Amino acid sequence: MSEYAIEMMGITKTFPGVIANDKVNLQVREKEIHALLGENGAGKSTLMSILFGAYSADSGTISIHGKQIEIKNPNIATELGIGMVHQHFKLVQNYTVTENIVLGMEPTKMGGILDLGTAGKRVAEISNKYGLAVDPSSIIEEITVGQQQRVEILKTLYRNANIIIFDEPTAVLTPQEVDELMDILRLLREEGKTIILITHKLKEIKDVADRCTVLRRGKYIGTVDVASVTEQDLAEMMVGRSVNFEIDKPEMEAGEVVLSMQNVFVENSSGLEKVKDLSLDVCAGEIVGIAGVDGNGQTELLEAIIGLTPTSKGSIFLDGEEITHLTIRDRIERGLGYIPEDRHKYGLVGQFSIYENCALKNYYQDIYRNKYDLLDFAKMHSDAEVLIEQFDIRAGEGALTPAASLSGGNQQKVIVAREISLSPKVLVVAQPTRGLDVGAIEYIRKRIIEERGKGRAILLVSFELDEIMNLCDRIATISKGSIVAVNRQHEVTEREIGMMMAGSKKEEAIV
Repeated sequence: MSEYAIEMMGITKTFPGVIANDKVNLQVREKEIHALLGENGAGKSTLMSILFGAYSADSGTISIHGKQIEIKNPNIATELGIGMVHQHFKLVQNYTVTENIVLGMEPTKMGGILDLGTAGKRVAEISNKYGLAVDPSSIIEEITVGQQQRVEILKTLYRNANIIIFDEPTAVLTPQEVDELMDILRLLREEGKTIILITHKLKEIKDVADRCTVLRRGKYIGTVDVASVTEQDLAEMMVGRSVNFEIDKPEMEAGEVVLSMQNVFVENSSGLEKVKDLSLDVCAGEIVGIAGVDGNGQTELLEAIIGLTPTSKGSIFLDGEEITHLTIRDRIERGLGYIPEDRHKYGLVGQFSIYENCALKNYYQDIYRNKYDLLDFAKMHSDAEVLIEQFDIRAGEGALTPAASLSGGNQQKVIVAREISLSPKVLVVAQPTRGLDVGAIEYIRKRIIEERGKGRAILLVSFELDEIMNLCDRIATISKGSIVAVNRQHEVTEREIGMMMAGSKKEEAIV
């Protein structure tokens, strides 16, 4: 019997204008956690989609437990014991946990009646066995993102998967949920499961993986024992050059207050108060970070600033002018830029081309009107091509490329390019590097620092504490919708911020 649970040899897959996989090899041993590392667009997800039967390879072979097979669709993959936890969850929001887990293989009892009771008991047993802590009767839309991911894991275990693919599993998790997931992966390995972990996060690879295969621009670079290499080694294999993990942020004197929130209260769609009496100023030429566990009012606060959600009390000022009740367009025209935490839901129109997405916020202005008073698509296209060059956006069809076909990092670059090109006075940035590889992270952070240098006022929300600590001039810690403290960067530690995120107060906070 082969020592490998999976052997994918010479896998090639092409799409129009793109070679996603170019004669790629992947050999995964039985009962190991094998990391698959590469930049956005390196071909990782494509390779795993081929293994799971979502795509068919143009050439190459696949062997499972030493036997060469052809995986034509996900049903065959499931029969072979292969499961996949997708980066973007495949869940029906108004179904229960159990209904989602059995979807497609619904159990029945005598008379063909759906037997959700028995299924729910088995789901509970599996959940308890692996410490997943998910209530089988919960509605998906009512549970956290971390719990939804556990439902995806339960789906694979319910189908008796012995090979489980995790596609960017920590991209939407809080630091605490990441630690819990790493424990789950170790337990699955101990139970005899073979794990493939697709991730950009080098720390996670060093923490949990046995071996790592690296792809770069669709090509196989090599496979290494994780214990024998450093994070810097992995980063250089991934991007083909030395990566600077240090952020070069020159000292700057902050200017006048540009964004001011005064005694702001915000309710969510259910009428619950999520932001409570929050006051915070952001000055020109500084980055103010908001640190906190997900669900403590960050999303509602940002939506109130940009105009998606009304404030129930309090005022918001931009450059001295109150914008509390202005429309979103009016706020944009007064100099408010926004990089949203969910690039698919709020940042881009997936079916639109890059040039259409770049013009979303100013298509109606004179700059894009031709002599016939019609939209000047040629001008939009040429301007987008300039941004593609300036921001190193990798797109097979240039400005005509649909946004949905871009990798996550390149989608984020399109949003950053659009917002920065509008020269905003205030740039509100949420989770700017979520799910990105080290090369894209390095680039996005560099651009944020450059905007600070141009005198922009930047409000940054991130669940990555190292990002907050490295990028920000001042750090506002939020807990239960209120600011616990505002500290200068060098006057607070990650541990102290973590304590304040849990609700503790720090007497020496500088407001």
